[in-house]
Amino acid sequence: MKVADNTGAKELLAIRILGGSGRRYASLGDVIVATVKDAIPGGSVKKGDVVKAVIVRTKKEVRRPDGSYIK
Repeated sequence: MKVADNTGAKELLAIRILGGSGRRYASLGDVIVATVKDAIPGGSVKKGDVVKAVIVRTKKEVRRPDGSYIK
């Protein structure tokens, strides 16, 4: 998955979803544990580092109770 911050990581691979023993899928706002698969030189994280990340964007929109949708 793509990274949307300035740590130097470009791509992550999700390892685990935090918040429950057998969670299979993550959605908006969920915290995951991931490893860095691709990083830019000179960044604060290196390839292979294990990091925590928050899901901020998904392919499928999520419907809110007021009828609006967020991606």
